Formats: sequence, C-alpha cells, structure tokens
Amino acid sequence: EIEETVKKLTSVKGVKGLFVINMDGIPIRYTFEADLVTHYAAIAHQLVMQARSIVRELDNTDDLVTLRLRSKNHELIIAPEKEYTMCVIHVPDVSYD
Repeated sequence: EIEETVKKLTSVKGVKGLFVINMDGIPIRYTFEADLVTHYAAIAHQLVMQARSIVRELDNTDDLVTLRLRSKNHELIIAPEKEYTMCVIHVPDVSYD
C-alpha cells in the first residue's frame, strides 16, 4: 500500500519529495538524502504530536486527519495513519498568488 502511494505521489507535478515515518518518528521510506530526512522526520513528528494534542483538546473523540502547512516556497502535507505518517513536500504553483 505504501509503495503504490509513493509511486503515485512522486509522479505529481511539484512534489519535491516525501517520507514515511513510523509512530516513533523514525523514517521507514523516503526520497530524500538520509541526513535531510532524519531532520525533517523529527520536525514532522513533533508537529503531528502537537497538532493531535490540540485537536483532542478541542474534542477528545476527534483525531488529526491531515496537517497542511504552506509557506511562500513550499507546502508540507502530513497525513498520519494508524501505523505510520506520510509527509509530502510540495512546491506549489504560485501563479495564482
């Protein structure tokens, strides 16, 4: 399932790369250099934990589905699942901004 999704996402225009981390924040699949993905994974894991905490604080029956951050140059889309979290770094089309 993960491999099929990785293939689909890496073919999308603007996708700079992606990585998949386990529930401990350890990269298990990635398209970046190992040093870079280790750094990204640690940050993404912290973001997911904080965002999940906020969502549950608002409603303890709810859970985080997707976390999306956008800067002027990049977009980070994080999708936590039960056993892993997929993170995609995308360069958005800024022609409409």
